[in-house]
Amino acid sequence: MPTLTVQPRARLFHGHLWVYATEIQKRFGDPKPGDVVHLQDVRGKPLGSAIYNPQSQISARLFSYRRQDLDLDFFTRRIQRAIKVREASGVDLNLCRIVWSESDGLPGVIIDRYGDFLVLQTLTLAMDLRKDLIIQALNDTLKPRGIVERNEAAVRKAEGMEQVKGVVSGETPTPYVVRYQGSAFHADLLEGQKTGLYLDQLDNYQLVSALAKGRRVLDCFSNQGGFAQACALAGASEVAAVDISESATEVAKANAAISGTKIECIAENCFDFLKRNEAAAARYDLIILDPPSFTKTKSSVRDALRGYKEIHLRAMKMLEPGGIFATFTCSHHVSAEEFHSSITDAAVDAKKTLRRVTTYTQRPDHPILATIPETEYLRGYAYEVVASW
Repeated sequence: MPTLTVQPRARLFHGHLWVYATEIQKRFGDPKPGDVVHLQDVRGKPLGSAIYNPQSQISARLFSYRRQDLDLDFFTRRIQRAIKVREASGVDLNLCRIVWSESDGLPGVIIDRYGDFLVLQTLTLAMDLRKDLIIQALNDTLKPRGIVERNEAAVRKAEGMEQVKGVVSGETPTPYVVRYQGSAFHADLLEGQKTGLYLDQLDNYQLVSALAKGRRVLDCFSNQGGFAQACALAGASEVAAVDISESATEVAKANAAISGTKIECIAENCFDFLKRNEAAAARYDLIILDPPSFTKTKSSVRDALRGYKEIHLRAMKMLEPGGIFATFTCSHHVSAEEFHSSITDAAVDAKKTLRRVTTYTQRPDHPILATIPETEYLRGYAYEVVASW
């Protein structure tokens, strides 16, 4: 097996599973892109097995602390273990992320389940080269009616791969309506955002809606109206959902009709909507801010934080005393401290005192590894605006 010697101060020795190109001291055995390689320290002590791709800044990704090849038995065992983790967490196995990359010991592999169909992403070269084995393991383990690949993520370019999508096994799924806790969602596994739905937020829809009874609710960056529907079902007095996408707004309207909820769906840029309504002295009792990632890179974090501060500031100004805002970030480049600072800085400017109600995180089918901060990407807080002292 080709071997890489890892430099002494590499993050691997602090529990991370990635080895960057700058952390490789030597290469032996002429490793090729997509190979399984053996990792060792400078004294020759074995560190485990990794997948290798010199075209990526992350040149090696550890997947086992012993010598291990990527064969059918390996993929079957890892998938079965991931399923058991979801079963233990109580997640609905018919609507969840079955495998999530490093968090399940399969770096670059994402598998989402929508009833009888699976959506597969292979975002690392080594896993993409072994896609047929993964598909066989999925067919043997879960016996789906069909498997779709959604390999359109930009990260594939960094791995030297093309962006592709299509059916790779079995039947072609048609768009259909998913029901979850009373809410309705349109799932299009071939053309929809992500792999069909934002599975990571499904539980948070319900958790936030527990604050909604009798309140006037504003759901910003609403997409399919997940928070809006849940709040309406929980007894909110009024609900408005705002999203810049007209097509998303139309889907949100259709979802509301199916779930029997009364929601005002507005197609408008949320920054513009918040600015205009804050100037008009509009008032709400619960405001939800769930924007798409404001940054894909570390270099643009400062701009992202300005965006977060602006929406927090305008939301606070539209809340009555005792009002609550629930806010989320889905970028791992924005740390918990930075995101929280965008809230506290806005509170100072708005002259508001905030009392924390609760915190939110990603659904358990997106497990977080303690030593890999990138696995914890979804953070959220709910804060109450305290009446003037």
